[in-house]
Amino acid sequence: MHDIFGITPWEFTALAAAALLVGFSKTAVSGANTVSLAIFAAILPARASTGVLLPILICGDILAVLTYRRHAHWPTLWRLFPAVAGGVVLGTVFLALAGDGAVRTSIGAILLLMAAVTLWRRRRAETPEPEETATRAARVKAGSYGVLGGFTTMVANAGGPVMSMYLLSAGFRKLGFLGTSAWFFLIVNSAKVPFSVGLGLIDGRSLLLDACLVAFVVPGALIGKTAVNRINQRLFEQLVIAATILGGLQLLLR
Repeated sequence: MHDIFGITPWEFTALAAAALLVGFSKTAVSGANTVSLAIFAAILPARASTGVLLPILICGDILAVLTYRRHAHWPTLWRLFPAVAGGVVLGTVFLALAGDGAVRTSIGAILLLMAAVTLWRRRRAETPEPEETATRAARVKAGSYGVLGGFTTMVANAGGPVMSMYLLSAGFRKLGFLGTSAWFFLIVNSAKVPFSVGLGLIDGRSLLLDACLVAFVVPGALIGKTAVNRINQRLFEQLVIAATILGGLQLLLR
């Protein structure tokens, strides 16, 4: 195992735990995999870590879709995809030009900003808006979150918290949240593969490490599927926001 990126058995154990957390996050607390992102970035070279993590995330996405496929809200997905595509292109350009430090700082700041906006929205008393204004505001919000989600998922696989903030702010309940998020990331992460290969982030060595780690995603997903039924809506939202803040701080302080 030491021959793959020079990692030690202890480091592989940490990566395996991070892979297990990916499975858990995909079926229970979306956004919690920012902790996995931080672990991968701490052990592997920062750019390489994104290429290794992507196939593991796709495995988790497949398990999440199999679990929650009936609960997706497709109008929300179609509203997001055009802006997300633009964000992925921007992220690809940024990743090709920026250093690791700039990437980590940018993503960490965005995650904390999204958490702050969501907390502010939850504390503010909701006031009814005229239908036309509400519809226009919804389009602007979907576009803004879509671009940010595409950008952050491309440069650091950190789109989960951004989209979690969007879905929470849109009032999604637990199963609708998980079903919509599952389909969103299966489609978007699969679409990122050619970009990652083109940037040299996915190669034979990264796939070999993925083959060793992917088995740990399955038990994590099973644990998450069991746990999600025991988590009430308020605690669910609190866990998502807490995971987002933790992930953002880890990226900024590393």
